[in-house]
Amino acid sequence: MSLEQFADLLHQPVLAHVATIGPQGEPQNNPVWFDWDGTYFYFSQTTARQKYRNVQREPRLALSVVDPNNPYRYIEIRGRVVRVDPDPDKAFINRMAHKYMGVPEYPYHRPEEERVVLVIEPVHTTHMG
Repeated sequence: MSLEQFADLLHQPVLAHVATIGPQGEPQNNPVWFDWDGTYFYFSQTTARQKYRNVQREPRLALSVVDPNNPYRYIEIRGRVVRVDPDPDKAFINRMAHKYMGVPEYPYHRPEEERVVLVIEPVHTTHMG
């Protein structure tokens, strides 16, 4: 599966809408900041959030990214969480704050929050444009 034709989009500071399955089987969909290294997608969560609890129970998810310059160009990725990495020093969320906000540190840290990085392996893609 090649996402190369969407590399320009996947490296821009655009939001991915991530859908997971809730505790009663209902879909939950939220926009997130993400990173893509050519193999895996990454996004930050706190361990107190519903999305984190959802993927603990059911690791399959879908994410979609729409080109902000052409709303008819998009990519949908179905995949699964293959790893949950701790982010105790907030390195990943700070890197995303730099990508998305142009600031060196994520400004909304809460000391009580435990941050992790969800690592998603793409399994299937659909696209347009």
